[in-house]
Amino acid sequence: MSDKTYQHWPFFEDRHRALASEVEAWASENIESLVADEHENLDQTCIDIVRALGKSGITQYAVPASAGGKTEKLDVRSLCIIRETLAKYHALADFAFAMQGLGSGPISLQGTDAQQQKYLSKVASGQCLSAFALSEPEAGSDVAAMTTSAEEDGDCYVLNGEKTWISNAGIADFYTVFARTGEAAGAKGISCFIVEANTPGFEVSERIDLVAPHPLGTLSFKNCRIPKENLVGDSGRGFGLAMATLDVFRSTVAAAALGMARRAMDETLSQVSQRKLFGGVLGDLQLVKGKLSDMALGVDSSALLVYRSAWTKDCFAERVTREAAMAKLHSTETAQQVIDAAVQLHGGKGVSRGHIIESLYRDIRALRIYEGASEVQQVIIAQQSLLAHANTV
Repeated sequence: MSDKTYQHWPFFEDRHRALASEVEAWASENIESLVADEHENLDQTCIDIVRALGKSGITQYAVPASAGGKTEKLDVRSLCIIRETLAKYHALADFAFAMQGLGSGPISLQGTDAQQQKYLSKVASGQCLSAFALSEPEAGSDVAAMTTSAEEDGDCYVLNGEKTWISNAGIADFYTVFARTGEAAGAKGISCFIVEANTPGFEVSERIDLVAPHPLGTLSFKNCRIPKENLVGDSGRGFGLAMATLDVFRSTVAAAALGMARRAMDETLSQVSQRKLFGGVLGDLQLVKGKLSDMALGVDSSALLVYRSAWTKDCFAERVTREAAMAKLHSTETAQQVIDAAVQLHGGKGVSRGHIIESLYRDIRALRIYEGASEVQQVIIAQQSLLAHANTV
């Protein structure tokens, strides 16, 4: 059983503690059966998870109250609690929930009333899957280098180009797609559009097979006509919208890593308490205690950074670029270390296909890359620190 004392930290309100208990109960009862067929039927498994999350009401936290959500605006602490809990049980359950929020995030932040009612209400109920399409083959970390274009033509925009490493590719009902509209060079000439999956000229041109099961692919746009009412926010302001969306959800990636680290810690404590060795148990050894100490320190320090960032965003700051970058960098890197230590202390079981520790070892690796690789987070933290210093001298 995971340590729950952190839920009494001042970052949380009673509603957050109630949510944590609710999601924990749902996850323990439902996730194992939902993911039983993940290797044979990945796409349907993801769809089934979203439908079940919708039925439970959990996906209502992925959209604001104006479109059927549980909170007036996206509550980052709630999102983090949900992702941490789901990731502790299974990475695919976490992924399915996360994409409901990230994929529809631009609409939640700047969508018109009509866009929110048309798309977000179905996201909240789990009847509609969403995706976030930002990265390109030559524009991943450097978003401003994107080349996918959107040109005005009458009452439409015409999209041409390619997006890749897109989660939910092939199963999403709609995609929030960022494309260059040319108002200015670099980041200032990008806009965001809603592209429905059945739009002529749009296709999923490739599916990408990952080390851990995950629906991922490449999107292709060839003279794809999008009605002007599908523009999200202002034309030419899409880069800021993309960054604002990541500013909300980057903390939640850190929360998912935290959940995986907690699960690895729980499993390891059970392992070393029961594994008999040299007339005692594995946990009696001083070297093992040293590893357990490092794991516990990593888990708690990650939790502090995650929920500091989430609380700051919820309670008083419009942007938490520095705090979210710190949370993601530390939590994902630390979770990798915690899970690696868990593999070592489980011995052969830790590398046996199908064991929870082996699954965690494969699942955690991608979190150090997506939504901004660790090296990108280091650059962000340094830039934000320099900027803060300049403003105080």
